[in-house]
Amino acid sequence: MSTTQFSWVLASHNPAQLVLFYAELLAGQPHQGLAQHHWILTISQDLRIEFYRPSRTRPFPSKGRCLAPCLRLQEHEEPIKQLQTVVTDLRAKGATVLEAPRSEPFGAEAWLLDPEENPFLIVVPSSGIAMDRHGS
Repeated sequence: MSTTQFSWVLASHNPAQLVLFYAELLAGQPHQGLAQHHWILTISQDLRIEFYRPSRTRPFPSKGRCLAPCLRLQEHEEPIKQLQTVVTDLRAKGATVLEAPRSEPFGAEAWLLDPEENPFLIVVPSSGIAMDRHGS
């Protein structure tokens, strides 16, 4: 698995407002993410926090999953197929699928648990999405 970027994801009811709070607190630079309800705070070349509003058709993440590592893989023409392959590999290494890979407007994502049951998110953007290149 080749991760192109590591960041933290933070579920928020109002990502545009919350990113401004943390931007002032951490002297970071906020910018629009993959969608209207997705914002990215760049704190340094190696540190980013991504604020997102979960889909309204799904339950809001519990506090243990509100802040979690996000592994963004390389863009792919078929993100769901690529993600399914990666998830299969990670399961063989001891990961557990918390939420199966699913297609999203920006590509595909899946929530997994590491071998010690810590949640993390894997994202495979679609190669057709204009991505933020800062820090990549």
